[in-house]
Amino acid sequence: MTNKREEYKLNVGKIEEGFVIDHIQPGKGMDLYYYLGLDKLNSCVAIIQNAFSRKMGKKDMIKVEGPLQPFDLDIIAFLDHTATIDVIKDGEIIGKPKLEFPQEIVNVIKCRNPRCITSTEHQLDNIFYLTDVKNGTYRCKYCETKWTPIN
Repeated sequence: MTNKREEYKLNVGKIEEGFVIDHIQPGKGMDLYYYLGLDKLNSCVAIIQNAFSRKMGKKDMIKVEGPLQPFDLDIIAFLDHTATIDVIKDGEIIGKPKLEFPQEIVNVIKCRNPRCITSTEHQLDNIFYLTDVKNGTYRCKYCETKWTPIN
């Protein structure tokens, strides 16, 4: 009898140039895909959801093959600070940028407070400041509404 995990094993090939976002919390891979604008790239992108992980049980992963593009580490850290990134060139890992909660995020999320000025003044940027590093809690610059990511 074969191991169920081996029975459903999926191989996604090695990339020569690009990056891999690994250890994404299950279910957050598509969020990262859209927030990073990967749907607009003219590159090969593989999104793997609910892959087996010894460390996490399940995880999502994104592989992007193509010329290295600058991407916003702050968005990745904000959406899933447990994710890891491997930068690949000539088939080898050349870097592993460290992710930390950004001190400020601009226009990534919108304030949920209907009385916030950003609800009526749409030209204003939605700006949030990190107020609690341990819990990843942010507060709106204008009304102090608290925002904590759901993990």
